[in-house]
Amino acid sequence: MSRILLGLVALTIILVLSASNWRRSLAVVFVLVIIEGALRKWFLPQFSDLLYFLKDVVLLGAYLRFFFFSKHTPRLSLPSYYIKYLLLLAAGWCFFQVFNPSLGSPIAGLFGLRGYLFYVPLMWLIPNLFATEEELYRALRWCLLLVIPVGILGIIQFYSPASSPLNIYAGGVDPTAGFSGTDRLRITGTFPYISGYAVYLSVCFAVLVPLLLRPQPRRWQWASIAEMAIIVANSLMTGSRSVVLFEGLYILSFIFLIWLRKPSQLRVYLIRFTLPVIISTIVLVRWLRPAFDAFAARATSADNLANRVTNSFTVLPYFQFKGMDGYGVGATHQAISALRSTLGLPYGETIPIGFESEMGRIALEIGPIGFILWYGLRLVLLWALFTMFWNLRHPFLQQLALAAFLTHAIQFTGQLVVHNVFSIYYWSLAGFIFLLPRLDQPFRTLQVWYPFPSSPPNRATDSGFFPSGNR
Repeated sequence: MSRILLGLVALTIILVLSASNWRRSLAVVFVLVIIEGALRKWFLPQFSDLLYFLKDVVLLGAYLRFFFFSKHTPRLSLPSYYIKYLLLLAAGWCFFQVFNPSLGSPIAGLFGLRGYLFYVPLMWLIPNLFATEEELYRALRWCLLLVIPVGILGIIQFYSPASSPLNIYAGGVDPTAGFSGTDRLRITGTFPYISGYAVYLSVCFAVLVPLLLRPQPRRWQWASIAEMAIIVANSLMTGSRSVVLFEGLYILSFIFLIWLRKPSQLRVYLIRFTLPVIISTIVLVRWLRPAFDAFAARATSADNLANRVTNSFTVLPYFQFKGMDGYGVGATHQAISALRSTLGLPYGETIPIGFESEMGRIALEIGPIGFILWYGLRLVLLWALFTMFWNLRHPFLQQLALAAFLTHAIQFTGQLVVHNVFSIYYWSLAGFIFLLPRLDQPFRTLQVWYPFPSSPPNRATDSGFFPSGNR
């Protein structure tokens, strides 16, 4: 009990400190997403459960500062009526499902609500974070630089034995996932489990491609090439076919849509992308061939990937149990049983069907009405990102819009509500809908619809984590 009390006091102090500067706190959140697993695995495994909520506490402090204690009013509007109304309807239905009797207790529902709505306000914070295209580029450049140490750690994990302390999971749990036919384990990097690292590699890959195509100083161009090689190698070492499938679909779709939008630019982009591809191939074939062989063996021997993709779209069987209702938000969350046991909450109804896919979980938790509202919102976000990609004029901003669109599209059936790492990246990329058009305005020659006026965010207070000027 004393350990829990000490942890709660520490989290309270962190909350107060986080509310002092929302921009700096938001930068800390993105760092914590990456290093949280390291804290839970190696440094403070006894506080693993509390550390799971650390980034949420810091983010809550940023929300409090941004929405309630800013001296200058931030931009809070969502000028897209479709997004605004669907978001309100989906949020209202999710709040209603917090009190679903099938949950046994509203406390379990509040925990489940976190997965749906807690990270949505990032759509407001991200557009207020950057004033210029250059500032956004520099922030992304520095964030992606973290891929190098994290990826090097992943390579060391791959070549380390199963008994190595580098290969444990969160809370000091022994690893269970390996490559069949070998003594090598599937790596997790600094993340608590494989799934979190897989999401991180996918998002970094998506954002890195626009940086590789953007003119950069030579040292940063070489840094981006090194990051690409490391991401590809680590993707194979995770053994996650979904990551490699994402990267393949992403590249093919990126090339096709760029050609569709502006065919004259495709040749230039392909030339710029040739060197990273060559270097990544050389690194894999010459120095990291065991990673390629281990992944190839797993990809050909594991269960059928096509069946998994098909099953991820299966929804109708999950609607037959509760009619127009569901079992409540959080009913399928993997941590809900531990929460009920720890807090002595009554157990809810038993769900009479197995569930794994995200769509199946949503269907069970919030029923057909909530399912339509939730995925209707996600479809509208997809359309907004695609429209933005088509209308932007600055090449780098246009490519970032395409990166956000493809991430949302390819991961449409992926784990979002029960995966807080992807939730943070998902809603941050959704914030591009309102950020990128404003940054694009100085480069435009045609007038089109914009969700924000042209003036940059007010920087009188809460100076940015990435300072402007000569860096």
